[in-house]
Amino acid sequence: MRILVIKLGALGDFVMAFGPFAAIRVQHPEAEITLLTTAPFAALGRAAPWFDRVLIDRRPAWWDLKGIIALRRDLRGFDFVYDLQTSGRSSRYHRLAGSPPWSGIAAGASHKHANPERNRMHTLERQRDQLEMAGIRHFPAPDLTWITAGGTPIPEPYALLVPGSAPHRPEKRWAAERFGELATLLAGRGLAPVVVGAPADAPLAAAIAAACPTTTDLTGKTTLLDLFGLGARAALAVGNDTGPMHIAAAVGCPCLVLFSGASDPVLTRPRGRVTVLREPDLADLAVARVAAALPDRH
Repeated sequence: MRILVIKLGALGDFVMAFGPFAAIRVQHPEAEITLLTTAPFAALGRAAPWFDRVLIDRRPAWWDLKGIIALRRDLRGFDFVYDLQTSGRSSRYHRLAGSPPWSGIAAGASHKHANPERNRMHTLERQRDQLEMAGIRHFPAPDLTWITAGGTPIPEPYALLVPGSAPHRPEKRWAAERFGELATLLAGRGLAPVVVGAPADAPLAAAIAAACPTTTDLTGKTTLLDLFGLGARAALAVGNDTGPMHIAAAVGCPCLVLFSGASDPVLTRPRGRVTVLREPDLADLAVARVAAALPDRH
């Protein structure tokens, strides 16, 4: 049996799909399972134990005939498709794939996720409900030991700081200067501050290091796989509502996640040893309040 799983991104959503990935593999132990994802998550998909193959969706424009033909070729020949992206784009892939048996929200899907409450459900509950409607009943906790050994060796104990967010969502960021104050406080408690993020987050790390010179700046210096190991060994993590905090939470790190009014933790918060602070405007979130909410360390 040939099965396709569609999960294109973003990072936090991809990490929250680990449970569904594991459940699909348990449901189909003998199947050849292919993941269709976008380039940033291909290496992670290839390293995971749940997939036999990984295909990259280059998301061609609908007028790009050559690209659409190549995508159609990738989508054809599967006996069942689990669309965990459930976006308008991925739903159009149903017809492009030749309308195979399909779990998702596409028109004509054989196993449609028809729950009218789906858009008011947390991602994890929504995906579980979708898979239950497709006949999956067993949802084991995903084993992440395959990914937690990597990452840059950092002397312990340390605290991860995640001051970035998606570039187009600056309203989801707590000020770097306040992260700097927090870093100084953590260093005073014996926790070395370690900043992680994308290369574009380097100025944020520089502002934190200016306030706390003992800060280690790893922005732009880690792969996604590295972040799992760093999170697993961290004493705690503090950051905005962004992908690396989902990684830290997934590997059991005690996390404090800062939400603005731009996103709803009821729908998207990481799960695990997670504390949430929400302030409509993060500019109004005081360092003292964050310090008081810090989780107990590993």
